[in-house]
Amino acid sequence: MKRWIGVILAAVLAGVAVVAIAIGNQGDDAPQAALVRGVIGSEKKPFFDDPRVRAAFAKHGLRVEVDTAGSRQIVTDVDLGRYAFAFPSSVPAAERIKRDRGATTTYSPFYSPMAVATFEPIAALLTKAGVLTDSGKGHQILDIKKYLDLVAKGTRWDEIPGNEAYRARKRVLLTTTDIRTSNSAAMYLAAIGYVANGEDVISSDAQIAKIAPVVAPAVLDQGFSESTSEASFDDYLALGAGKTPMLVVYEAQYLAHVFAGDGAIKPDMRLVYPSPTVLSKHTLVPLAGNGAKVGELLTKDPELQSLAAQYGFRTTDPKAFTDLVAKTTAPAASGLVDVVEPPTWERLDRLITTVDKARP
Repeated sequence: MKRWIGVILAAVLAGVAVVAIAIGNQGDDAPQAALVRGVIGSEKKPFFDDPRVRAAFAKHGLRVEVDTAGSRQIVTDVDLGRYAFAFPSSVPAAERIKRDRGATTTYSPFYSPMAVATFEPIAALLTKAGVLTDSGKGHQILDIKKYLDLVAKGTRWDEIPGNEAYRARKRVLLTTTDIRTSNSAAMYLAAIGYVANGEDVISSDAQIAKIAPVVAPAVLDQGFSESTSEASFDDYLALGAGKTPMLVVYEAQYLAHVFAGDGAIKPDMRLVYPSPTVLSKHTLVPLAGNGAKVGELLTKDPELQSLAAQYGFRTTDPKAFTDLVAKTTAPAASGLVDVVEPPTWERLDRLITTVDKARP
């Protein structure tokens, strides 16, 4: 009897070994996820780092890895030959890359209006100064023309009548990233340039020469500027109004924390919208290999669209975003109408270069 038990046990163990070998061989033969490398604007890094996003790409056989750079740096300084796709934060940058690299298509899976992150005491002062008003639609509007009037006068915070909350000696200036490297600063320059140009898109060198002295103080007088929007927004969250009373941001940067409920947005923080504003359309340019597949998935895959909305982006599926706004009562503007187009890459680059030459 014992002999028969031993025979049966040996047979069972042999079967287990065969199954184990078969499974191991199956794993060796299973296709590996294809590595796709891209270069992106820094504000999208948290999205691409999310394990859920990685898993969603993996379902389609892709392992997406990204490096970050300022969106303007992606055009001017990055060796794009190393990447399967470039994903700057604006159409002008993407169109320049498309032209330079001979790409045939682009993908715009999500966008974000430019906004201003500030604080309640600052918002109250701007309201007193006549710069900030209520839209009547649940959000506040920063009048760019009136703001530029304050900049032209060199107005300081402690000169605003009735100011007891923020008696800082420094100038009333929006903080931006570096116009030479970062798209968010370039989009801000496009908006104030539009106003300074008589509310018209800049289309000639003569217009640039005329408005550059008007907009230069708004950019250069703020002092040191971070090179990426992610770094400047981290300062806003961590250091408060003393360091950054008003910061030009992508709406998505602010709303991502509201949607997550992670406590980063404090009760006295406020999101307001410049008038006019510019839509930053995050546009992917396929360069090689599976770059186009990444663009297609970001644009069409429901799971990736939903995850993008959770990071504050307005996607090609509006419901994903509006549902999150309703659920969290986020301070997101609906029905933005005072939206202007940025100039072409060449005109905006010429404006940036002209303004930068006035740097002390």
